[in-house]
Amino acid sequence: MNVVFHYAAGPVLAARMATLPGLRVTVCPEPDDAAFLAAMAEAEVLWHVLKPCSAAVIAAAPRLRLIQKIGVGVNTIDLAAAAARGIPVCNLPGTNSRAVAEMALLLMLAALRRLPLFDAGLRTGAWGADPAVQDRLGELGGRTVGLVGYGAVPRILAPVLAALGCRVLYAARTPKPDAVGEHRPLDALLAESDVVSLHVPLTADTERMIDAAAIARMKPGAVLVNTARGGLVDQAALAAALASFRLGAAGLDVFAQEPADPSDALFRLPNVVVAPHVAWLTTGTFDRSLSIAAENCRRLVAGEALLHRVQ
Repeated sequence: MNVVFHYAAGPVLAARMATLPGLRVTVCPEPDDAAFLAAMAEAEVLWHVLKPCSAAVIAAAPRLRLIQKIGVGVNTIDLAAAAARGIPVCNLPGTNSRAVAEMALLLMLAALRRLPLFDAGLRTGAWGADPAVQDRLGELGGRTVGLVGYGAVPRILAPVLAALGCRVLYAARTPKPDAVGEHRPLDALLAESDVVSLHVPLTADTERMIDAAAIARMKPGAVLVNTARGGLVDQAALAAALASFRLGAAGLDVFAQEPADPSDALFRLPNVVVAPHVAWLTTGTFDRSLSIAAENCRRLVAGEALLHRVQ
C-alpha cells in the first residue's frame, strides 16, 4: 500500500517507517509541493500532519482511499471534498496528549521566568537580570491556572499543576465529576486566572474566542498559553495587550497563519515565548501514532472498521 507522510522525517523515524509491514511510505517534507503532488498521484493513504489537505490535493490523488490525521485536529482537512469522494478521515486522539501537556507546562514556566530573554542575553555576554525585568519574574506555584477545555491534554496537565501548588480552574460545556480543578464559565475563568491555557479545537464557535473583549476580562498581568490552534486568538489584540503589559506574558506554539510571518508584532515582544507548532512533536508521539496509523492501513485493506474515524 502506498502511503504519503506529509512532513519531514529524521533518519530514525524514516528508517522505522521503511520497516512497517505492507506499507511503502514516501516522506514528503511540507515545503516541497512538487514532490508531494507527484507522490499523491499514486497515494492510497495520506498521513496528514499540518499543511492543509485541500480539495485540490484530494483531486490530485485519484487512488486515495484514506486520509489519516497524525494528531487530533482536522480543521486543516477539506472534509467536504473528502466526503464527496467517499474517502474516510481518521484522527489519533490521545497519541500526542502527553507531549502537548508537557509543552503547555514548559511554556507557562518559560513565560513566567522569561527564559528566552536570559538564554539570549547569556549567549551575548550578559550576566544576571536587568532590574527592569526582576519585577516581572514569577513562580507558577501558588497561582490560579485556568484550563479552557477539559479533554485529554488537561486531564494530564491538571494533576501536575495541582502537585506544583497551583489552584486549577477549568471551563467546559459541563462539569466533569472526575476533574482535578473547579468548573467555571469561561468569563469567570478569565477573570480569576493568573495563567490561562487553551485546550479546545478550532471551530466556528471557538474562532477568536480570545479577542479584545476576552483579554479585557483577564487579570492585569495574566499569562496566556496556547498549544491548541492559533485561530482561537485574535493575534493583533494579543500583541497590543502584551506590548502595553496589560497581559504579562504569553507562551505560543500555534499561530493564526502557519508558517508564521516572522514580521508579526508578537515576535518583537520580549514577554512572548514561541515555538513553531511542535508541542506534539516527540518520539513518544510518533511511537503511538505510527502504531495506530499502520493498523488503520491494515484495516483498510481487510475491509474492517477504522479506528477513530471522523467521517
